[in-house]
Amino acid sequence: MTEFVLQRQNTDTIEQSQPRERIRRLVWKLCVATLILMAIGSATRVMNAGLACPDWPLCYGTLVPTQQMNFQVFLEWFHRLDAALIGLGAIALTVVSWWNRNFLPRWLPWAAIFALSLIVFQGVLGGLTVTELLRFDIVTAHLGTALLFFSALLVIGTALTPYQGTGNAGKLAWLGLAAAVLVYVQSLLGALVGSRWALHQCLTGQQLCSVMYSHIGGVVPPTLATLVLVLLSWRTPALHPALRRLANMAGGLVFLQILLGVATFRLHLQVEPLTVSHQFVGAALLGVLVGYTVLAIRDASGGSRSDRRVSD
Repeated sequence: MTEFVLQRQNTDTIEQSQPRERIRRLVWKLCVATLILMAIGSATRVMNAGLACPDWPLCYGTLVPTQQMNFQVFLEWFHRLDAALIGLGAIALTVVSWWNRNFLPRWLPWAAIFALSLIVFQGVLGGLTVTELLRFDIVTAHLGTALLFFSALLVIGTALTPYQGTGNAGKLAWLGLAAAVLVYVQSLLGALVGSRWALHQCLTGQQLCSVMYSHIGGVVPPTLATLVLVLLSWRTPALHPALRRLANMAGGLVFLQILLGVATFRLHLQVEPLTVSHQFVGAALLGVLVGYTVLAIRDASGGSRSDRRVSD
């Protein structure tokens, strides 16, 4: 009798974990696709390909503009294709989460709806960037929303990842959150510099220098917050190895980002791969800090709370 009960419990556990695991894999795939999408978007901007497709949502009135295809058109077209695939993935995430809501944490279906709403808003902004001829505030909001969507996916994926904390993270979660917010704000300032071509205008005509210098000066707060996070992570006894690794990654990405920023500034944005790498590393740094924050919250609250089935 006992064997039958245990076997039935194991069967129920497997059935409940299957949709959770499928959703977790889907979320991480969407994370990677979104990171690639932001890199392609950056390449589209620095290569002056933002208006390579003059209409929206089609490109030259077709799904695949084979006759007009060149490198710039390809960048803009592929950027839209990747965005469309991510949108379909967000819809699938929402449908699967609600369909299996009885076997999933209560927060997950609502988090999926939030992520879907962000990608819908992002699509609207993407259309406006074309119809409004790359207006700087829309371009900045476009990147800002992409980073929010990326962060939302990371929160979902990290919360669903099996993790047993040590309970020693303490207030490191708050420091991780502060560092993530500061990096996000700095990314928006960088997007503003890029969308207004502030570096070129400041160096050639002494215009928009305040915008450029705000981004340069804005490096200090997120850098200090991240370095303090790294230091305290190493000084915290018995901290989970995953948190230490994420802290190390954040520290390395900060130094790499500063080097790329200095090189980009000195070369006056003339080397496109450097500019794209600068934005890519900034997004990766934000992602690492978001992941660190979620794991630190789980660690402080007992580690495995989100691994339990939450039901009525």
